[in-house]
Amino acid sequence: MAKIENYNFFINQLRELGFVFPSSQIYGGLANSYDYGHLGVLLRKNIENFWADFFVNSNPNAFFIDSKILLNPKVWQASGHLDNFVDLLVENKINKKRYRVDHLFEEFFPEVEFEKLSQDEIQGYLSQIQLLENAKVEWASPKKFNLLFPTYQGIIEDEKTLLYLRPETAQGIFINFKNLLRTTKNSLPLIIAQVGKSFRNEISPGNFIFRTREFVQLELEIFLKPDQSENFFQNEIEKIKNFLKKLGFAKNSIRLNYHKKEKLAHYAKATADFEYNFNFGWGELIGISNRGDYDLKNHSEKSGEKLEFVDSATGKKFLPHIIEPSMGLDRLMLAVLEECFCFDSVKNRYFLKLPFILSPYKVAVLPLLKKFNFLAEKIWNELISQKISATLVTSGSIGKRYYHQDVIGTYFCITIDQKSVENSIVTLRFRDTTEQKTLKIDEITKFIKENFVNE
Repeated sequence: MAKIENYNFFINQLRELGFVFPSSQIYGGLANSYDYGHLGVLLRKNIENFWADFFVNSNPNAFFIDSKILLNPKVWQASGHLDNFVDLLVENKINKKRYRVDHLFEEFFPEVEFEKLSQDEIQGYLSQIQLLENAKVEWASPKKFNLLFPTYQGIIEDEKTLLYLRPETAQGIFINFKNLLRTTKNSLPLIIAQVGKSFRNEISPGNFIFRTREFVQLELEIFLKPDQSENFFQNEIEKIKNFLKKLGFAKNSIRLNYHKKEKLAHYAKATADFEYNFNFGWGELIGISNRGDYDLKNHSEKSGEKLEFVDSATGKKFLPHIIEPSMGLDRLMLAVLEECFCFDSVKNRYFLKLPFILSPYKVAVLPLLKKFNFLAEKIWNELISQKISATLVTSGSIGKRYYHQDVIGTYFCITIDQKSVENSIVTLRFRDTTEQKTLKIDEITKFIKENFVNE
């Protein structure tokens, strides 16, 4: 998709239309924190529901779990987060701004593997950066920064227990492996899905809702026999490609980036990122990792609980390997909005070219005059009863109502006029083309279901 020329206008549109608002706005806001309005909630639910239908509800081996945000802190010790979930942070002493060292190396020294450098060597490279964001630079010494959010449980100060807000939903799945195996199908492959909030004390959140400290994850953990993991890794990559295609992304908007071995996370045997060409540049949209048996092995050793799978055919015991496709709902929503935000220069209008499955409202029912409201309400009620998301708008000029529905992504409008009362005929106006079609009132639901619901 072409870049949005005026990104501030785009963000302001989303605020004015009710997709997203700055959080705590009446108190001056909270940096990089956003609330979702009605349209934002509807769009997010539609994305989440499509993800669930695509990856979970259509697969007999897939099941859901909802684990807690607060877990026993031993979980994060076993998972490696207390030791490894850190970024190297450096501060510009002149303007007090802080930066992630890995981001600076990616920008200024992309060929250098900074992870293998000593502290002095890192400082040497950083000293070569004399100007950053139009500001002079004097670097402090880099420091490690843990991304976990600490909190406390208990009411007596001396007896409070240190806990952490979960930085990912995955660990809640791993520690429930035995429960999930026992209560689902007791065989592999076993796919466990979870939707939930995670929290990361990011050093440099930003780019609107792309990177925030509080976000929703859509995660799958696929438990497999070890010799199946490589094939499943590639199969899931192909499945994600199809998922993104159905969401309406153009081929040139997405690229696949395989991580080099030295760039892998502490738990990963292989990782690939699907990146989207956001207005600010390429950014991670969906990650997929082959986690091997790292997680079950660590939790088994640290907890003393055997997390092996017993093959009923051979009697062999082994730790399953895990493939993890993971995505953030907030940044996926941002990518969808950027991809679908269009300007029609011929008709001088903006419109949100969302696929039918994602449109917050599939239909807007628009009575031309007040005297047609009773019939409009009847049609709206019929649509709602058939589980077709619809809105009823009775005021304003028809042109302004069309424009508003176009820009919030409503797939088509139904106009009610004198012909509707006399001959039971309505006019359908399509969002993307503005073309119009007449239809009998009793054919509306059938037309929508046959042509759009199962597209």
